[in-house]
Amino acid sequence: MEDVDVVVVGAGVVGLAVARALALAGREVIVLEAAEAIGTETSSRNSEVIHAGIYYPAGSLMAKHCVAGKRMLYEYCAERGLPHERCTKLIVATNEEEATRLASIQARAAANGVPDLTFLSREEAQAMEPALECTAALLSPSTGIIDSHSFMVSLQGDAEGAGAVLVFHSPVLGGRLTEAGAVIDVGGADPMTLRARLLVNSAGLHAPKLAAKLQGMPSQLTPRAYYAKGSYFSLVGVRNPFSRLIYPVPVAGGLGTHLTIDLGGQARFGPDVEWVDEINYDVDPARCEGFYAAIRRYWPELPDGSLAPGYSGIRPKIVPPAVASQDFTIQGPAAHGQGCLINLFGIESPGLTASMSVAAAVAELVA
Repeated sequence: MEDVDVVVVGAGVVGLAVARALALAGREVIVLEAAEAIGTETSSRNSEVIHAGIYYPAGSLMAKHCVAGKRMLYEYCAERGLPHERCTKLIVATNEEEATRLASIQARAAANGVPDLTFLSREEAQAMEPALECTAALLSPSTGIIDSHSFMVSLQGDAEGAGAVLVFHSPVLGGRLTEAGAVIDVGGADPMTLRARLLVNSAGLHAPKLAAKLQGMPSQLTPRAYYAKGSYFSLVGVRNPFSRLIYPVPVAGGLGTHLTIDLGGQARFGPDVEWVDEINYDVDPARCEGFYAAIRRYWPELPDGSLAPGYSGIRPKIVPPAVASQDFTIQGPAAHGQGCLINLFGIESPGLTASMSVAAAVAELVA
């Protein structure tokens, strides 16, 4: 058995940010990743949006880390020259009932430290986006987009530059928590057993399952994993008429079928919400029928046959469909009584935006 200082499980965007923060703080860090590369699941299967921090309950970890993480992310991208754009976003109401909800969305954003949302009339919104149909809208000037892979590669480079080591094809099979550290069994081509002074469980979709495999982790504090699958469809054969992100008023479990653009200006739509029991990233072409109806509420001129299956992602939910809304969980020794373990549960959207702030919180907890 080899003794190590810190093991981070999971090389998604949050795991990489945590590894970077701890390595820069002088800790010796090993990142174990079951897959063959960084960010192969949730971190690379999302809208690549830099979220403003609008929708989350005031005082929640999602709100706190989204707003702080957004600021850190824009600064980091500017310093490193990483591809990103502050393209702004319109939250659009397509009927009077939705229009009345815009004020509460604006108030929630202000409570979260995002006071810059501007209410727009139908005419003002259409002056910005002539193809848009709405009754009213909110403009979010601090929403943007990012090349998530470039960001993760930069985090990896920083972590490795500070001495961290990434090891791929290395699934954690189980372990036990002791006063001397977390003893973990690592599979793969060269199985090994490691004893880490600190284990950070940043396994994303698999974080609850990993926690359940650790002897000494209180079972009542290990949440059940639920999977909210979201499929995306690409716009094909038609020029994208929008220069901003277009979001409908939110729906239960997600933010509705929104239009996002990539850094090349190409449009994609999604995600929808489909609760599934297993991890599967296939996109059912038949689901596009629901997309047409949803998109035409704000873009009525969307032509038939212009949507093609794109990709899908799965939100790591820790609440059932009937609840839908959840918060990040950063679970340390004060919660479970084990000094060698930090669990990160339910780090779904806005996890990409919040990643550097979540990492700073973990580093502070460790310190």
